[in-house]
Amino acid sequence: MKKPLLKLSILLVAFTFFNACQNEDYLENKEESIILEEQKEALTISELNAIINESLTATGTFDWKDVDEHTLWSAVVRGNNILTIGYGQEGESFAELKTDRLKSTLEDVLQIVEDNEGYTRNRESVVEHDIINVVDVKVEHLETIKQLFNKEGVRYLEPNGYNHYEVVNNARSSSGCDKNGAYIDPAHYTTISPNNAQVSWHFHQHNIPQAWNYSTGSGITIGLIDTGVSASQPLLNSSGINDGYSSGRFVQKYGTFIDSNWWWSSNYDGPDDKCGHGTAMASTMAAPRNDNGMPVGVAYNANLVAYRATEDVLLNDYHERKGVSSALTALGNRSDVKIISMSIGYLWSIGNIKDAVKYANSKGKLIFAAGGTSTSFTNGYGVIFPATMSETVAVTGVDDGSNYERCEVCHSGSKIDFTIIMEGDNNTSKAPPVLGFYNGDRRYTGGSSVATATTAGIAALVWAKHPTWTKTQVLNKLKQSAEFYPNKNSSFGYGNIDALQAVQ
Repeated sequence: MKKPLLKLSILLVAFTFFNACQNEDYLENKEESIILEEQKEALTISELNAIINESLTATGTFDWKDVDEHTLWSAVVRGNNILTIGYGQEGESFAELKTDRLKSTLEDVLQIVEDNEGYTRNRESVVEHDIINVVDVKVEHLETIKQLFNKEGVRYLEPNGYNHYEVVNNARSSSGCDKNGAYIDPAHYTTISPNNAQVSWHFHQHNIPQAWNYSTGSGITIGLIDTGVSASQPLLNSSGINDGYSSGRFVQKYGTFIDSNWWWSSNYDGPDDKCGHGTAMASTMAAPRNDNGMPVGVAYNANLVAYRATEDVLLNDYHERKGVSSALTALGNRSDVKIISMSIGYLWSIGNIKDAVKYANSKGKLIFAAGGTSTSFTNGYGVIFPATMSETVAVTGVDDGSNYERCEVCHSGSKIDFTIIMEGDNNTSKAPPVLGFYNGDRRYTGGSSVATATTAGIAALVWAKHPTWTKTQVLNKLKQSAEFYPNKNSSFGYGNIDALQAVQ
């Protein structure tokens, strides 16, 4: 899906082939391969990655607003010529109805792009976002960046098509994905009614089974933004989500991820999980409590609205970033959705997602985000975006030892709000068991991802017990039920949540 730019020499050789081969694949490669004469001096991918690494090493973060015009333009060139522009006044992240001033600002921005790029806007050069004040444009010329760089009404400029940073850390596009079933050690779960329903060992660490005497999440709708939910797992689809002790609820699946080499494409890839990660998160939060001998979800009577917004957990692709922002605005617009869970992220802030988080937050959604689970890409870094935002509730995993220690693959830091136990002391227990990708399968999965989904499920229990509460009241109740409250630990926030205390 992610293709590098071809060198100009290859394009010149291919030009003679153009007249005979005007097929779609050739046109696609030709458009992605154009590098103008002025772009020969653009920084290389290695040079750009070195700049990013220097910032991450020195400050723990990186922001495109801190680079100069030439560096930004170089990243746009190396990122399929996609420039994402946040427009409006500072802090004006979204507008459900665009004012005349906003419309005028956008028009001025697009006119600068057209004048310098020499094209008339169309579906292949300009993509507007709904609600958030963001537009994506095709940019090839450095002069365009220069004129936009300090223009009033431009909040940020980002090369949202630049997806090459992970190459230096050998990350794979399949980060967090697993569709394989596994043998589950009976020591890692207990059984309850009806007839062998399985409760993960880590639920007991937070008194979740006891909390079910007060609330099961009924009437609350959780929004999941992830890789979708597997069509092959009936217990998370309409055919099986109402079974046993789970009843009167619904599951809905949508897709905002576009799998295409054309950045402006609207060819959505559907709602179904192809990775396995989203299915595991859905299981943790809302798997039914029935007699199938399968893992039960925390809020087994909650409704679930799942969005396939990403290909995997790493938000390193233009279509993933756009997919997540679209899912956030869609869930923000739903009055029935109370909670949003996102076990996905990236090392630094992404403007269009940041704007969409702010919109969903303004609509009263309680947004949980994973603090980070180490892969070859993120290992060694602190809390990741969007868990770094004040509008989200950041969660990570710890072990069950007497002294707080993060789980082997979990991130920690001052941005963390809550922790969930994900492994035994000295890694003596495996991760929690969840429903597998296929019918009848189970598997293990953990890290800050499952910790986040678990916390979202506990929040659903609290909100179901107090359906008239606001998100602030629910969040305060979670804080009050956590181990360190009223204090906040510098690495683990308020600490482990007691679900029983939270619902009493």
